[in-house]
Amino acid sequence: MSDAAPLVPAASWAIIDSTLREGEQFARANFSSSDKVEIARALDAFGVEFIEVTTPMASPQSERDARTLAGLGLNARVITHVRCAMEDARRAIDTGVQGLDLLFGTSSFLREFSHGKSIDQIIDAAREVISYVKSQGVTVRFSAEDTFRSEEADLLAVYRAVDEVGVDRVGLADTVGVATPRQVYALVREIRRVVSCDIEFHGHNDTGCAVANAYEAIEGGATHIDTTILGIGERNGITPLGGFLARMFSMDPGGLMDKYRLDMLPDLDNMIARMVGLPIPWNNYLTGEFAYNHKAGMHLKAIYLNPGAYEAIPPQVFGVGRTLQVGSRVTGKHAVAHKARELGLHFGEDALRRVTDHIKALADHGELDDSHLEKVLREWVRA
Repeated sequence: MSDAAPLVPAASWAIIDSTLREGEQFARANFSSSDKVEIARALDAFGVEFIEVTTPMASPQSERDARTLAGLGLNARVITHVRCAMEDARRAIDTGVQGLDLLFGTSSFLREFSHGKSIDQIIDAAREVISYVKSQGVTVRFSAEDTFRSEEADLLAVYRAVDEVGVDRVGLADTVGVATPRQVYALVREIRRVVSCDIEFHGHNDTGCAVANAYEAIEGGATHIDTTILGIGERNGITPLGGFLARMFSMDPGGLMDKYRLDMLPDLDNMIARMVGLPIPWNNYLTGEFAYNHKAGMHLKAIYLNPGAYEAIPPQVFGVGRTLQVGSRVTGKHAVAHKARELGLHFGEDALRRVTDHIKALADHGELDDSHLEKVLREWVRA
């Protein structure tokens, strides 16, 4: 029996990037109108299928920005995220967006402490608003906010009701980031049994499970995943675009390369890092400074022979390079020999062993950068 992971075809799901909605809720995000246009155009060039923007109800500028973004003529569909209320729906549709993402809290926490509505009242409101939105020729999603702290029977009743009135997608929102991958898979499978529409997953990263949860949502039958660039959002943010793509690349690399301009990912990450005034995390998926840094002797030897030995994802696909850190105490003779050959130098077996030992001893007092390493190797040849 094979241990290989099952193929998840890239054609079976789409990205709803929410950098311009969820991302605006990040502590350090305060995007100007020109920032928003830059982000939207970059995401469109990258190839995301949907771009979600802040509700026009948030502020006068948010409403103006929604109109501007909806009028850019992008290939991506511009949608907005609003409360399940007629006033919000009318104002949102008036901006020219192509879709509405409705939300209504269904957990006992939100029903008691947020809006005070019963499940029956939620269903009645959802039917009314969804029917209106559909009558205007606009696509519509209904999301049960705080899905994973809601009673399953309540969820099934709500999702079944909105599916019956023609909703385009239902959304499962791990609003506080408490879901486990197993829970996500099981609930998506259960929802898939009672609805015929598409299924969207929105996962927060409070417990570090956002990427795994997004993957399990796809495995369970979800069709749309919410992401943001660098994962920015409320609190610890949501599923990061780069992390999600890293996970999905290993499932269907060819399909992913056909869908998206993957080599643009460093530009996207750098753009958002610049706008929020923070560096890209050192261990960030794919684009972090050390994401493709190799240092241990065994790793270096294998990388020189076949990079795939220690790289599941080729860095060049995502527009990044690798670093081979040869001048350290954990280096090996094969790495030193390869570095020497790059410099046109050759050592016999005994000399190679001795110069490697010398480099390790020097590195005990501080690692050697490339210029120092070259100097040591050339002096050793002349000695």
